[in-house]
Amino acid sequence: MKSISIKGSERESVGKVATKAVRNAGMVPCVIYGGSQPVHFQAEAKAFKSLVYTPNAHTVAIDLGGKKIDAILQDIQFHPVSDAILHIDFFQLSDDKEIIMEVPVKITGTSPGVLLGGVLNLNQRRLKVKALPKNLPDFVEANISELQMGNKLYVTKLPTNNFKLMHPDNTVVCQVKISRAAMKAAQEAAKAEKAATKGKKK
Repeated sequence: MKSISIKGSERESVGKVATKAVRNAGMVPCVIYGGSQPVHFQAEAKAFKSLVYTPNAHTVAIDLGGKKIDAILQDIQFHPVSDAILHIDFFQLSDDKEIIMEVPVKITGTSPGVLLGGVLNLNQRRLKVKALPKNLPDFVEANISELQMGNKLYVTKLPTNNFKLMHPDNTVVCQVKISRAAMKAAQEAAKAEKAATKGKKK
C-alpha cells in the first residue's frame, strides 16, 4: 500500500486552551494510539489534503522532528459548518500485528449483462480488510467479466492475496440490474413473438 508522509511536531500541552491555540494557528491537533502511550502532535491543515480528500487508501509516515511513526487514519472530526478538520486520530502500525482498514473496490473486466443493456450497481465502494501492514492492498479487485443480466458478485468471489475480507459471505459487492430500456425491449419482443405465434396458428 502506498504511504503518505506528514511532517508535524509533538505537543506538550493538550488541554482545551492549547488545542484552540493550535487550531487558531492553522494547525490540526492529532493523536497517535496503538503504541506504549498516546503521542500528541500537530501539523499544518494542508498536510492532510492528499490523505483525507481522496478515494484511495494510504498508510501514513508521520515525521515528528526525526521521530518517525508509521500509522493509519483511524478517525477524523470536521467542523459542522466550515468542514475544516478539527482533530485526527491515528493508529500506530506494528510489522507483526494485523490491522483492519477500509480500501476501495476496483472494478475490472466487462460485464456481458451490461453489454446487453443492463446497469452496473456498485453496492460496496469500500471494503474492510485485515492484514499485516506489508500486505495491505491498495484496492480490492472485483472482476465483472462473468456477470450476466441480473447477476450479483459476492465477496466470496473476490481474490484475497495475503489479506482477509471482514464481511459476511452474503455481502454483495456489485450487481447487474435490468435497465428500464432493456426491460421494455424484452417486453416488446415478447409481445411481438406472441403476436407472431397467434398469426401462425390462424
